[in-house]
Amino acid sequence: MSSPMIGSDLPIDPPERTAASPSGTSTNSGPVDHVVTSGTFSLDGGTWDVDNNVWIVGDENEVVVIDAAHDLDKIAFAIGGRRVVAIVCTHAHDDHVNQAPALSDRFDAPVYLHPAEAPLWAMAHPDRKPDHDLCDGDVLTAGGIELRAITTPGHSPGSTCLYAPELGAVFTGDTLFQGGPGATGRSFSHFPTIVASIRTRLLTLPADTLVRTGHGDSTSIGQEAPHLEEWIVRGH
Repeated sequence: MSSPMIGSDLPIDPPERTAASPSGTSTNSGPVDHVVTSGTFSLDGGTWDVDNNVWIVGDENEVVVIDAAHDLDKIAFAIGGRRVVAIVCTHAHDDHVNQAPALSDRFDAPVYLHPAEAPLWAMAHPDRKPDHDLCDGDVLTAGGIELRAITTPGHSPGSTCLYAPELGAVFTGDTLFQGGPGATGRSFSHFPTIVASIRTRLLTLPADTLVRTGHGDSTSIGQEAPHLEEWIVRGH
């Protein structure tokens, strides 16, 4: 399935190395585990089927989970017996946060989210708030790997990417995909803002930085940077 967040149909990454899980497959690539989960995204009266990328970053002892989506048992299986330092939400669309509270309860781990995402979070979890604000420049560390928060509004008011210099990777949620920006045709989104975020916050990273996306295939800053003007002409 393809995500409604993207301008074109993007296939999910083929597994590099798979391990059995309660609901299918997960991929481990050293300090980054990649789990693909399936469910729905709902906003503005519509509901769509989606596949989400869940990223687990750390070492054999502790991890940060990025975007706890859809399948609690599958994510928990990939975490195993490791300590969860934080559950980070790149933004609060329901397909990125629907398992965050349950995962928090299971692993006694705090949930981090940019405060500007509060209206969207409340749609998914009206009776529970995130544990901590995630603000620009904040650094979370798991297994010696630092993840620095880069606020990139546009797809949603407080969308946040996580840059790991040691890994040469940035986890972009729905801000930047292979082929362009995340969608901005729904409530709480704005096309000129997401373009400015990508131009000033992401395309300034090293060209060989791997872009780990919220849906679909990974890409790199160098692959996407030459197409910025095409995206602007194309619009949202």
